[in-house]
Amino acid sequence: MSHSRWKTLRERKLGAGFTEPGDVADARREIRLSMALAQAVHGRRTELGLTQTELAARAGLTQAKISRIEGSDTVPTLPLLARLAQALDASLNIALDDDRTEVSFIAHTTDAA
Repeated sequence: MSHSRWKTLRERKLGAGFTEPGDVADARREIRLSMALAQAVHGRRTELGLTQTELAARAGLTQAKISRIEGSDTVPTLPLLARLAQALDASLNIALDDDRTEVSFIAHTTDAA
């Protein structure tokens, strides 16, 4: 079954009152969060013009670890997220709601005094 056909079938079931089992809904939320983080890290890294290797060096990590984060293959710990934010010269903002997940890095500004 193709993805678009599966998605349409799922939407019809949900519209007809079908509810997903709790573990499926939890897994879906976890995947959404992991993907949002991956996109935010990749976006900020490319905005800075850094390679994965350069970001890894700045954060004291390996290039493979950065690749796993950007590939949504791992969920980093809070201390690791803090190191990433520092290496990306940004603040990490995460907004979690039932139906919405937002992850973004806000660049630090330098005050010209």
